[in-house]
Amino acid sequence: MTERPKTAPPLSGPAATAFIDATIERLADWRGDCLARLRAVIREADPEVVEEVKWGRTPVWSHAGIITTGETYKEVVKLTFARGASLPDPAGLFNSSLDGNVRRAIDFRQGDPIDAAALKRLVQAAVQLNTAKRR
Repeated sequence: MTERPKTAPPLSGPAATAFIDATIERLADWRGDCLARLRAVIREADPEVVEEVKWGRTPVWSHAGIITTGETYKEVVKLTFARGASLPDPAGLFNSSLDGNVRRAIDFRQGDPIDAAALKRLVQAAVQLNTAKRR
């Protein structure tokens, strides 16, 4: 599969899922494994989550608005929560973009553990925040 240019139109549904599958496979290192594990936690936390690809190649998980994006860089896999500054984080998962007024992020480096239970709670809190704003 060829990589989509940054200006490609957004994808959703099966096309987005296939793109994210291909991204994980293409990475073929710790970043692909990490992104796959994070994706599984997100899907388990919210069975109604919608997978999308925006901004050309960024995996996005949404439910009544963006929950989080999953970006891969050379040294980190980054989950950026769109409204993270408004979310409770008693486990202290947020470790990046802490000075922003809206977003918060979690950077995962090679070998970092994933606290699946705390991440599930964070995803569920993001869904509750998104659905509450729609009411």
